[in-house]
Amino acid sequence: MTTNVHLLQSFFDGLTHVQGIVSLPERIHHGTTIPPSMKYTLVTGANGEIGHTLLEEFANDANRAVVAVDLSPLGPDLAAHCHATIQGDVSDPALWAQLESYDFEEIYHLAALLSTSAEKRPDVAHNVNVNGTFGLLRMARTIGARIGKPVVFLFPSTIAVYGVPTLDAKNAAAPLTEGEFLTPHTMYGINKLYCEQLGGYMSDRYGQLTDDAGKRVLDFRALRFPGLISAFTVPSGGTSDYAPEMIHAAAKGEAYACFVRPDAKIPFMAMPDGVRALIELASAPAERLTQRVYNIGAFAPTAEEIAAEVRKAYPNAAVSYSPHPKRQAIIDSWCADVDDAAARRDWGWQPAYDMERAFRDYLIPNIAEVYAGKA
Repeated sequence: MTTNVHLLQSFFDGLTHVQGIVSLPERIHHGTTIPPSMKYTLVTGANGEIGHTLLEEFANDANRAVVAVDLSPLGPDLAAHCHATIQGDVSDPALWAQLESYDFEEIYHLAALLSTSAEKRPDVAHNVNVNGTFGLLRMARTIGARIGKPVVFLFPSTIAVYGVPTLDAKNAAAPLTEGEFLTPHTMYGINKLYCEQLGGYMSDRYGQLTDDAGKRVLDFRALRFPGLISAFTVPSGGTSDYAPEMIHAAAKGEAYACFVRPDAKIPFMAMPDGVRALIELASAPAERLTQRVYNIGAFAPTAEEIAAEVRKAYPNAAVSYSPHPKRQAIIDSWCADVDDAAARRDWGWQPAYDMERAFRDYLIPNIAEVYAGKA
């Protein structure tokens, strides 16, 4: 779900700079000064699955100057949508200091080490997912105090924050609200749950025993994403990636061995809905929001139901099942579905894509076009 973060050589280089990359002032490419009618927007993890689609959406907004950050350089097509691009590590204090010079009104903090990758490198995951987020939240507070209004900080959280104790309990549970079964089983889920709490604290209670008490300079808003499926980016590092991997393999004419059981069930969402949800939550009036963290849902199929949709488009798709015990256990600890009533009530959330439309109108035609161009 969320973003494409590569191996952090910086962690082993004293948590300072990515190996082979020059100092921050030399790798920032500032555009022209923006007019007062425009607003600065920061997007971290801009090269990831969400980042690609978000930058394309922002390209249609003439009043937005986007500063994009990623460990890897943005391609020329994506970079063309940006006012400035920065290649850097979100856990690097030098990067926070450089970004602080911008008067950001909105921050979309997408950069993260995802669930499977985080289990393999928990120390790096904690540094990126927690320390990086904390540094950017502190930076946002400084900017908010300078510009005289709260910086809206959008944070993509995840259903990995849930930790249902048994498969029987999962199957018996109704769709989960934001406050249930918050005992995550993975480093990624633990990181995200902590940062949800941290964002609320930094917005509402930071410095409560100091002179900073009551200063409203940060407006943290989090979305708990289900598994996101993109037609245009190849998934990497996520435990929910069996769904997009299955579709992409069929489009390429390759056999796919699914790493979960046919009855494995978690919620999913088409990428355009996920990006639209971020933008809609960012623009929602603060007085309408009753909580800092919101579930959003769309459809919740089993793995076999996903395979059936794939076979409708690709009748010769070779899908088999070879469950990975540990990854299956993680999927079993996540909710079967979410209750997103709060998002629907507070800011009018409504998914545009159910599973049938996601496959028919978004995934199958676009994925087919992607691989037709590579034939």
